[in-house]
Amino acid sequence: MQPIIVNAIAAASLMITSGALAVEMPALAKKNGCTGCHAIDRKVVGPAWQAVADKYKGSAGAANMLIAKITKGGSGVWGKAAMPANPRISEADKKELVDFVLSLSK
Repeated sequence: MQPIIVNAIAAASLMITSGALAVEMPALAKKNGCTGCHAIDRKVVGPAWQAVADKYKGSAGAANMLIAKITKGGSGVWGKAAMPANPRISEADKKELVDFVLSLSK
């Protein structure tokens, strides 16, 4: 009987923990190759999107600045790795991606 209780507690813990991280990378990010350099909760090549959201939380003009960063690329803010320019991503897609990133702020 005890193994059943232990397994039930472990399963409940996993459900609670995974609920906290239930945010998934949007399909739009996968489609546009963002996942090659970014993850939501950890640095890959570029910064974690959670870190971006936290850094710019409440910052006026952050959305426009991030849209420009997607379009033109850049470097120096998050280390030496440069973000390549992505001018072919539509303005609507860039806005949706930036809105998603900024929505992650704690």
